[in-house]
Amino acid sequence: MPNISQKGLNMPSSPIRKLVPFAENAKKKGVNVIHLNIGQPDIKTPEVALNAVRNMKLDVLAYSRTEGSEAYRTKIAAYYKQHEITVSAEDIIVTTGGSEALSFVMGAIMDQGDEIIIPEPFYANYNGFATNNGVTVVPILSSIENNFALPPIADFEKVISAKTKAILICNPGNPTGYLYTKEEVEELAQLAKKHDLFIIADEVYREFAYDNKKHHSILSIDGIAENAIMVDSVSKRYSMCGARIGCVVSKNKELMQAILKFAQARLSPPTLAQIASEAALETPNNYFTAVIEEYVSRRDLLIKGLKEIPGLTVAEPSGAFYCIAELPVADTDDFAQWLLESFELDGNTVMVAPASGFYATEGKGKNQIRIAYVLEEKELVKAITILKEALKQYPQT
Repeated sequence: MPNISQKGLNMPSSPIRKLVPFAENAKKKGVNVIHLNIGQPDIKTPEVALNAVRNMKLDVLAYSRTEGSEAYRTKIAAYYKQHEITVSAEDIIVTTGGSEALSFVMGAIMDQGDEIIIPEPFYANYNGFATNNGVTVVPILSSIENNFALPPIADFEKVISAKTKAILICNPGNPTGYLYTKEEVEELAQLAKKHDLFIIADEVYREFAYDNKKHHSILSIDGIAENAIMVDSVSKRYSMCGARIGCVVSKNKELMQAILKFAQARLSPPTLAQIASEAALETPNNYFTAVIEEYVSRRDLLIKGLKEIPGLTVAEPSGAFYCIAELPVADTDDFAQWLLESFELDGNTVMVAPASGFYATEGKGKNQIRIAYVLEEKELVKAITILKEALKQYPQT
């Protein structure tokens, strides 16, 4: 039998999706599974985006430009200007989701064996992108005790080596919900400039900043134009996860030329989804006002309920729509599977994402889970009750 590549063997499984077979089996047995495991918002996609596709009249569904349509990129640049980010259409390459954007960036700036520093826990697929590009992730541990704030800069300095090419952050964070302060973003920017590194900011949750706090983009920091790379996506902002439209934004011309070559190899981003995404930019501000109010309400209800569960510790997020909870169990992978295979309450159970997959350091996060509060409040109330009772009954609690 032909051999699978070592890269294929090393590719990590998604902690978000690896339990899907167990969830499907539970559903076949008639159990209702409440999905807290995946960041798929139940918020409605803006009607203006859906109408753009419904009303589209095309004789040929053709390729778009490799870098995305000029009209769309021009409108993206205008959107960024409203958020104090000054870029042009030439500084933007449209991608098939934020995932492709990150993969292109890693491919363009790193060679086999190069290193990227990432505060952990981090979005699990960063591990996959790194493996796919032959890049080594160097994690810097953050702590639930301070809601996963930026670790001390000294911790970054200790691990910077000749192989280090970049620092990557997600702001606001997935899976933590942490929103970096302006001072923290500036500290990272100066560190990148000092050591001549790229600083990559995954900013797909930009709109979701709570408690009167403000999101600070890496591209709003002066003096680091050649170092700064932003990754973005329409998936969460407009509840358009299935559109698979993202982008890379940078003023570094040499970098963007390299990324363009990676983009040319896959031809172009999807045309229909670009039409919907361009229309979504016309979404009125009151859409976001209502969405943010809804997420704040859900967050507050969830955090309050989780804090009432004996032995459970939870970080308090200020952005995105995730939180990390620490459970009184040794292995949340086993607990999450047990919930789907062996537990139900009044015909219901919950599906969570074990947090170990959001770490690169072996053994970290084994007693943590990520919860996505993307469901309406009555479902969250039900889920909290199920988790509380499950922890009472779980043999390894």
